[in-house]
Amino acid sequence: MKRKPTVAIVGRPNVGKSTFVNRLVGARHSIVDDLPGVTRDRIYFDVEWQNKGFTVIDTGGIIPGDDDDIMVSIFDQAKLACEEADKIIFLVDGQAGINPVDYDIANILRQSGKPIFLTVNKCDNPESLMMTSDFYALSVGDPIGISALHGSGGVGDLLELVTEDFEITEEEEKDNRIKIAIVGRPNAGKSSIVNALLNTDRVIVSDVSGTTRDSIDSYVTYKDKEFIIVDTAGIRKKSKVDYGVEKFAVDRAIRSIRECDVALLVIDAKEGISDQDKKISSIITEAGKGIIVAINKWDLIEDKKANTINQFEKELSMQIPFLSYAPKIFISAVTKQRLGQIFEESERVYEQCTKRISTGLLNKVINEAYALNPPTSFKGKRLKIYYMTQAAVQPPTFVLFVNNEELLKDSYKRYLENKLREAFGFFGTPIRISVRQRGGKG
Repeated sequence: MKRKPTVAIVGRPNVGKSTFVNRLVGARHSIVDDLPGVTRDRIYFDVEWQNKGFTVIDTGGIIPGDDDDIMVSIFDQAKLACEEADKIIFLVDGQAGINPVDYDIANILRQSGKPIFLTVNKCDNPESLMMTSDFYALSVGDPIGISALHGSGGVGDLLELVTEDFEITEEEEKDNRIKIAIVGRPNAGKSSIVNALLNTDRVIVSDVSGTTRDSIDSYVTYKDKEFIIVDTAGIRKKSKVDYGVEKFAVDRAIRSIRECDVALLVIDAKEGISDQDKKISSIITEAGKGIIVAINKWDLIEDKKANTINQFEKELSMQIPFLSYAPKIFISAVTKQRLGQIFEESERVYEQCTKRISTGLLNKVINEAYALNPPTSFKGKRLKIYYMTQAAVQPPTFVLFVNNEELLKDSYKRYLENKLREAFGFFGTPIRISVRQRGGKG
């Protein structure tokens, strides 16, 4: 796959970088809030302008020299983005005017040696457009006035300049990379797992709960196969989530589950299984996604015995019985113990999620299951099963045709699901069985 050109959006906090990215992408993908430092990590988006495709990196607002740990991390993330980028859009605030921090950032950007496009945001009226000339003082080129919020000003002119030497995008084949969403409650070690998988500080890792706010895509190759890793914000109990930025971050994490192929549910081995882990499991299952349970920080478990893993698995089956079909792996982001299993199990689970079974084979299994354990009669009537067919994948979805759908009890439906799993596997994926009634209710 040919690499797309990459454009980094850089600037101090609250100049409108995320609003500008949302304007480019055409949707509210980045979290936008009036608080400085809302975007903390590098967020990647694919953008197309005049049939020219490129990747935009939305960076955290940077303040050079700020000693606050989070702000230093944001600054490092922005520097990494500039190293990755082919071109840099330096965004400044037209309403606030030149800030001393803008001079510091301009000096740093000049050292990158990359083409810089000085973009003056919040030029919402003709008067503010006139003020853009003040920004010549930054000595990084001609300032271009725009309004990211309204899409007015020179947004089109800016994109023409940025993309003038980009190639027309050719139609690409379907992306066959498996998308793995790393999900779990806050501070379970999700970002540490991502960084260990990528061998880089791709996302900010901190002991502060809730450091990751956006869902972040990363690309990694394992044994010649490409995967997309999505690091998400920790999902806390709804009652503990403040409205605003954190709520949007949790919503984004849940959306990432809905858009992934396989969800890696990270559980803290030291903390054990929580009610919130059960809730997140339900979200994944309801979304019909493949699931792997990763028990992280396994290196911190002391006095491990031969049956320690078995005991934890037994506890899992008691606490979250509906995940009995999900593979469990015991890992450590710190020591990188068994991290390769994430990719190996994801491939296996994805294969199960996309598996198709012929109608003939399905009905052989269903008929045998019916003969071995016929359903009990109800008010003198007995359930008759005519046939079953597979209607969809991701998740595997089956349609069961019966004489009277009211006679199919949940317990017998679970029995049929278990028989399907015994015959065909389907480990790591939920199964859907939809019931259709044919003819009368006799």
